[in-house]
Amino acid sequence: MKNKRFTTVYSQGVLRVIEIIVDRETGVHYLCNGVLFFYTMTPLLDKEGKPIVIKDLKEVLYKLKK
Repeated sequence: MKNKRFTTVYSQGVLRVIEIIVDRETGVHYLCNGVLFFYTMTPLLDKEGKPIVIKDLKEVLYKLKK
């Protein structure tokens, strides 16, 4: 089996779930919000409206711990 393209770096909630997911190929971060069977996914944007891109997952996890 190939490596998974997306990885979850942050998750909160049970019935109403909020997650930050990273695309391992592009480094783009997505905010995912779900309630039961309904789920939305949108790219996280910086102050200039550009997608947040960090390709090094170790760097992402370090920044989330701060």
